[in-house]
Amino acid sequence: MGLIPYKNEAYLDFSDEKNVAEMQAALKKVGDSLGGEYPLVIGGKRVETDGEVISVNPAKPSEVVGRTGRATEREADMALATATEAFEKWSRTSPEARARIMLRAAAVMRRRRFEFLAWEAYEGGKPWFEADAQVAEAIDFLEYYAREMLRLKDGVEIYAIPGEESRYFYRPMGVGVVIAPWNFPTAILTGMSAAALVAGNTVIMKPSEFTSVIGAKVAEVFEEAGVPEGVFNYLPGYGSEVGDYLVGDARTRFISFTGSMQTGLRINELAAKQTPGQRWIKRVIVEMGGKDAMVIDESADLDSAAVDIVKSAYGYSGQKCSAASRAILHEKIYDEVLEKVVEGARLLKIGAPDSADINVGPVISEPQFEKVSGYINSGNQEGERLLGENPGDGKDGYFVSPTIFAVEEKARVANEEIFGPVLSVVKARDFSDALRIANDSPYGLTGGVYSRNREHLEKARHEFQAGNVYFNRTITGALVGVQPFGGFGMSGTDSKAGGPDYLPLHMLAKTVVERF
Repeated sequence: MGLIPYKNEAYLDFSDEKNVAEMQAALKKVGDSLGGEYPLVIGGKRVETDGEVISVNPAKPSEVVGRTGRATEREADMALATATEAFEKWSRTSPEARARIMLRAAAVMRRRRFEFLAWEAYEGGKPWFEADAQVAEAIDFLEYYAREMLRLKDGVEIYAIPGEESRYFYRPMGVGVVIAPWNFPTAILTGMSAAALVAGNTVIMKPSEFTSVIGAKVAEVFEEAGVPEGVFNYLPGYGSEVGDYLVGDARTRFISFTGSMQTGLRINELAAKQTPGQRWIKRVIVEMGGKDAMVIDESADLDSAAVDIVKSAYGYSGQKCSAASRAILHEKIYDEVLEKVVEGARLLKIGAPDSADINVGPVISEPQFEKVSGYINSGNQEGERLLGENPGDGKDGYFVSPTIFAVEEKARVANEEIFGPVLSVVKARDFSDALRIANDSPYGLTGGVYSRNREHLEKARHEFQAGNVYFNRTITGALVGVQPFGGFGMSGTDSKAGGPDYLPLHMLAKTVVERF
């Protein structure tokens, strides 16, 4: 196949009035269609269910975004049976044909970009730039994994001995269960599904119950792109009702999951148990979050460091597994940087994402609002709150203002994943002390260092215990193909989405040797 070289999708410029007008038109069009119904899709057929999942606008909880089907074990069994049957033909479809479908899906999503941004604003509560960045990421996943499949389709080079031919190549695995989170409902659902599909597997897509409508829209893209019936199946529902069934069933070959540590460990435990009729060890690909730190030493560009701390901490209201929830500052520059961070965060505009100037939208749901509120109450007892208000009752939107606590390193808010716009600032004696504090966590997803000291940077390069470490920049916004993403420790299996090792996780490597 002749393709242009891969490059990341460019972000939209919302200082351009044309883009603003298109976004406003998309918000109106999508707004007029809110409240629609989206049944399950199994084997290409719409399947109605007795129950439903009601999705609401987190900036206006009284507004219903849509109603999706609510799968039970009965529908999960139907999806597994359908995906198992479809695998036989799809796995024999040429890698080139599968790649073409992913490239077409990228083109479809590119054409529907503003529509997806509007759905992200309504259902995900995402400010425009944050919404655009993840829709661009979804397009990148489709483009990148298509090219990766073409790179791997004939296997990889190995050595041979005289008189023999040795080949090392890949084959599809089987039925994959894709369980996606609510914080990147377009990008992560698309990426995990695209990797599995282009590798020749069939997929059951279970979106988060908080963003199931966006899941339905992703399913429409795959359908429009030409993924055959039964090869992908859209199965919205509650994890508590179908999750264990999907993970534990003997027909499931692998599970791709992004979400909480608790759920990821539960999936790993269930998948490890052999059930009657199961003829393989299930593969588990999980990304489970973090408690990410930015370390600032005394040599750093303090103005740039403060700006990037604010961006990393409060982008999408801190609801990124890569978000900076800890700033660890050298004692010599502690007061100066802290003051700059407080002033920068104070300038952020919070509100419903109906205009380009909104920086901080709502948190996703009432349970998340209550969770973040609880941590703020805890932080009030543990340290000094330098910025932020006590959250309201959430009835007029699940809004939490940017919050900053000055705390000791062992404070609860400085150690537990909050997933909200809450930053803990900790003082360190020196760089080694700062790195020790940063590493003192069961997580290990992202981390950052601001420094002009080469010795410090090289020390962090090898000793900062995180899967993605960034120097002198933000620690969020990993680009597909440029910054492969995945973490150490309790942050997951370090599967590096958007990287050269990711697709083989969805395939079986096979060695065939022929002696002549």
